[in-house]
Amino acid sequence: MAHATELRLSHQWSTSDIRHQVAQMVADEVAVADVDLSIRIFGSKSLFKPREQYRPLSRGQLDMTVLPLSYAGGQQPAYNLTLMPGLVRNHDHAAHLAESPFMEALEEKMAEDDVMVLVHGYLAVGFAGKDGCITNPDDIAGLQTRAAGKSFEQMLAGANASIASMASSEIYNAVQTGVLDAANTSSSSFVSYRIYEQVSCYTPASDVALWFMYQPLLMNKATFDGLTEEQQTALLEASANAQAFYLDEAKAQDAASADVFREAGVEIAEMTVEAFEAWRALAEETSCKAFVEEVPDGQALLDLALAVE
Repeated sequence: MAHATELRLSHQWSTSDIRHQVAQMVADEVAVADVDLSIRIFGSKSLFKPREQYRPLSRGQLDMTVLPLSYAGGQQPAYNLTLMPGLVRNHDHAAHLAESPFMEALEEKMAEDDVMVLVHGYLAVGFAGKDGCITNPDDIAGLQTRAAGKSFEQMLAGANASIASMASSEIYNAVQTGVLDAANTSSSSFVSYRIYEQVSCYTPASDVALWFMYQPLLMNKATFDGLTEEQQTALLEASANAQAFYLDEAKAQDAASADVFREAGVEIAEMTVEAFEAWRALAEETSCKAFVEEVPDGQALLDLALAVE
């Protein structure tokens, strides 16, 4: 192989987004390590469309990506569990999940696709309504809404919402043009895509967050294996630092997003524990049930996830 190696990293986010910052941190630290390795970042979906990054990654046509793993649920249905409503209680619980036998089971599935995780990260997600607040299942009935993954769509459909599937980068225009009445996405996406300009009410993730979305920095495993030992070490050390940053920053961004929406004149609603439990009961009847029925080892994976304290 060539002595100096350039890796291509693709993502859909703007440069102000936490997921870009995580990628940039890894790229910067690898550059400082001076191991003839550089990472070139293609942001804002400039290289691949948001939902079309996992396949080229698994085929070695792309070296690295940061993406919601549930976007690849079509290739590996088990990934839909990384966006299961009510499965993750808070950021610390998410961090425990990332280091658990549950995640090891998912990483085995990634390995089948020649994919490995460099940085684990979960982001909390809130709701926004164009004309009103959404805190419990009754609030979403009859609304055209966007959810990011299959499991969440199934739960919202169970609450009698109509579903429109799209990447988070498309939410702004969809609300603006009346295609969407409501949306949920990560705190970071709500801010970086300026969705506060188009909605009247925001329900941020706080002590109670209905859903967390696993959004790791992934790498093609064969590409990683082809690096020198020094390059691998530099990449892994940079990734460990980025993972710690990701967790701290993810916690900070939930509160920060509420401030941004408040300053923009948007009403801030809070999800109560009672509302959370109502959603979770709905999820058990819809998303969880469907996941177990559709995925061969679905019950075993769900049990692994539920076993994490």
